Amino acid sequence: MKNNFKYLAILALGLVACEPEFDNPVNEGDFYTSGSADFSNFVAVGNSLTAGFADGALYKSGQENSYPNILAQQFSLVGGGEFTQPLTADNAGGLLLNGNPIVDGNGVNQFPNRRVLMLDQAGQPVGPVIYTEEQATTDIANVLTGSFNNMGVPGAKSFHLLAEGYGNLAGVATGAANPYYVRFASSATSTVIGDAVAQNPSFFSLWIGNNDILSYATSGGVGVDQTGNIDPSTYGSNDITDPNVFANAYSQMVNALTANGAEGVLINLPDVTSIPFFTTVPHDAIPLDAATAAFLTVQFAPYNLGINQLAAGGAISAEEAARRQITFTEGQNAVVILDEDLTDLSSINPGLTNMRQATSEDLLVLTSSTVIGTLADPSNAASVIGLAVPLEDRYVLTTDEQALITTAQTSYNATIQALAEANDLAFFDAKSLLAQVASTGITFDGGTVTSTFASGGGFSLDGVHPTPRGYALAANGVIEAINAKYGATVPVVNPGNFGTVTIGR
Repeated sequence: MKNNFKYLAILALGLVACEPEFDNPVNEGDFYTSGSADFSNFVAVGNSLTAGFADGALYKSGQENSYPNILAQQFSLVGGGEFTQPLTADNAGGLLLNGNPIVDGNGVNQFPNRRVLMLDQAGQPVGPVIYTEEQATTDIANVLTGSFNNMGVPGAKSFHLLAEGYGNLAGVATGAANPYYVRFASSATSTVIGDAVAQNPSFFSLWIGNNDILSYATSGGVGVDQTGNIDPSTYGSNDITDPNVFANAYSQMVNALTANGAEGVLINLPDVTSIPFFTTVPHDAIPLDAATAAFLTVQFAPYNLGINQLAAGGAISAEEAARRQITFTEGQNAVVILDEDLTDLSSINPGLTNMRQATSEDLLVLTSSTVIGTLADPSNAASVIGLAVPLEDRYVLTTDEQALITTAQTSYNATIQALAEANDLAFFDAKSLLAQVASTGITFDGGTVTSTFASGGGFSLDGVHPTPRGYALAANGVIEAINAKYGATVPVVNPGNFGTVTIGR
């Protein structure tokens, strides 16, 4: 049985796309203008998407291909000034604290090296692996001096950017501080937005709010929707931020950044269904032959009977009973999952488990590919996860959980667009851009960028953050929004001049 599932660890990789070479530099003979905008001191504020995070880590070459750095290079053609970033010490991507990895209570490294794509001897992908060709040397205790134009802090939620002490080294152990911000905070009591405003930017970008829903989504909905709770100090790390908390924090940031008359661009939040972390692993990921399918269906007959008896007695609806029936056929079969959003069957009948088979509407997270088909108990060949043992809730984003995310995201995006209009700022619709990448792809001279994991060119190996080419697409979208708002003619870049995933050795 185990051999039937070996493909799952790499099911999303497909063929590694060839990288065509391009030589289409900006025509220096063209005349570009800044319009009514002043790009002389550009400051970018946000989270990992602003920092240049990719492949599950923050590393030097990724930062150099961050969308703000790409913007700054183009702004330099229209009066833009120097753009500094808190660059990491290497391209490994891991973080250290006083020379040691930063681990949790179980000794697990919380900030490992980045991922690269490994190929076997035949040139076929065998899955993303941790990069080991270089040792991590970025120590957060070595605090950088000076100010930085890129104020992107991986992991930050909206309200974190206003929190004093978010860059305090002493708070890392308790989770009160962010190790990425610790590296370049101006003081132990500073705030991200305060450090940004202190630079007196003439122009700014603000892309924040993804983590206010993303941590809930990537954890498979293992968190709480905090809508109605306006005290973020009580939130867990995977909780959805209350829309009023988001609106208040976002408004404060915009007010602070525009107080000196600076122009800027606000960027909204994409759908989770636009990123491969949620769209790569199919719901019907289990291949079975006819004999095995028939055998398994018989094994689940008592469970199905118990479900029907609950429906007959009125304990659950006939609709729920039908939804929970588990059967298998020859070919691809739906994964058996836990679904705690439905009736708690164990409270009615202790012998029943809250499980069902996944549907096409459920989103199995990317990390589920390393679990489905493995044994929950190595000594029991029948304990196959996804069949006899249901896939845990943390690996599945159900339709109910997706609805909570969509409701919050819709509110956040309405806030962002309204504040852009109220403050006469440029607005970039990243949601629409990434939806296009996911649906039809975006064509450039030499290829097409899609959201297909590993081979599509748009997303890095963590399935969430863009590749350099993906960040280039985002930068172009921002440039177009800026040009339209301020009458500028900042040139866009050729996405083909930017790389995709890294092949390891």
